[in-house]
Amino acid sequence: MRLKSFYILVATLILSIPNWNVAIAQEKGMTVSIDPNGEETVMPFYDYEHIPDFTYEEVEKRIAEMDTDMPFELNETIFAFINYFTVRNRDYTRMVLERQDMYFPMFDAYLSEHNMPEDIKYLSIIESGLNPKARSRVGAMGLWQFMPATGKEYKLYYNSHVDDRLDPELSTEAAIRYLKALNRRYNNWELALAAYNCGPGNVNKAIRRSGGKRTFWEIYRYLPRETRSYIPQFQAIMYVLRYAEEHNLILEEPSYPVAYEKMDIGKGYTLENLAKHTGLCIEDLEYLNPSLIKSKVPDFGKAISINVPKAAHAFITENQNWIIDSLKIENQRFLAALPEKEAAKPMHYATYRVRSGDVLGKIAQRYGVSVSQLKAWNGLYTNTIKVGQVLHIHQDKPSFERNLASTATISTNSNGGKMYTVQPGDSLWLISKKLEGVTIDQLKKLNNLNNNQIKPGQKLIIG
Repeated sequence: MRLKSFYILVATLILSIPNWNVAIAQEKGMTVSIDPNGEETVMPFYDYEHIPDFTYEEVEKRIAEMDTDMPFELNETIFAFINYFTVRNRDYTRMVLERQDMYFPMFDAYLSEHNMPEDIKYLSIIESGLNPKARSRVGAMGLWQFMPATGKEYKLYYNSHVDDRLDPELSTEAAIRYLKALNRRYNNWELALAAYNCGPGNVNKAIRRSGGKRTFWEIYRYLPRETRSYIPQFQAIMYVLRYAEEHNLILEEPSYPVAYEKMDIGKGYTLENLAKHTGLCIEDLEYLNPSLIKSKVPDFGKAISINVPKAAHAFITENQNWIIDSLKIENQRFLAALPEKEAAKPMHYATYRVRSGDVLGKIAQRYGVSVSQLKAWNGLYTNTIKVGQVLHIHQDKPSFERNLASTATISTNSNGGKMYTVQPGDSLWLISKKLEGVTIDQLKKLNNLNNNQIKPGQKLIIG
């Protein structure tokens, strides 16, 4: 019997005993209250901070009895993480217990649809702690921590207004398809999860270095340090959430997820204005729509459905026409109030691959943007960047072209031909934009290039 249920049953039995003495109840550690009519209520005392003792053998027995499509055997590494989640960091475990009812039913539905093990849902706890707005130090985002490139590969796009990686449903669908592909590749869920963490290249390298072994624990010592703890953490949390009450991990206050429905209410409105016209709580709307970076549905691009509390769905449906009209009026007032210079400008988006010696300040100066903008566009918490890292840069087109032109280095060779010296961060595409009337194909033909690879300092014939 679950511990909390047991205490409630004890209290109920006590209430039924004739002449039960209040003083005795208080001595037993129970709370006694008396209402205005003189009726006594006895409530059990529950020590939420108590940490039950447990042994390796007890945990091993429970794991052996677990009903799972992803079985594992207990070892000292996994046991250490079980101790971490049940003893050393109980607050973290309670936090994910509060959040699980919001996301697990949705995870279960997608996993069932793809005929995948139900326990894969626990991976999101290791990735993000079930926080849809989680951001890693290297720019991975969302419940499933997608990097920009991998997200784009699985149709998770983002701009300055909307980031699909933060959308719980879209990112879950993408994560499941990615994990499914990795499992087809390795035919082993532990290796598939390891590849999800460190990339297939690192797993393949570990397999080669191990002499062709094909299980996680056989290639364990050849994997990156973070991945060595990644799988044991996942397996530990599989156990902990099944046996939370046995470790007295119980919520003092029950958690109630916000049930929601999807709705299309047009474009170009803020969640604040939607709340204003519907009486909804702005915090609920922002919580249900984490992918709207500015808490606004943009007025360009594809139509976006938003999530609204299920309790309000009928009201919004019945009054949808006047709500949409009201939102349009609000948006028109907002645009009319903007100074003319703040009118929307066509934006240009560029990518820059970090080279040796680069720092954010130098890159920002080159493109005429600020370091804080670079960090915001690329999900960076610090100024640390790595060689080979791709940075995304947003500028209005005139500024972009002016900055490109300012970096052009053109000289004349002995034959009178024009030469361009490749700058750090250049690509053939960037150079073609700097030099009007010169295409990428022309650059390749003039310089006998078989591919698009160029190096800083290289001189290119441009005419």
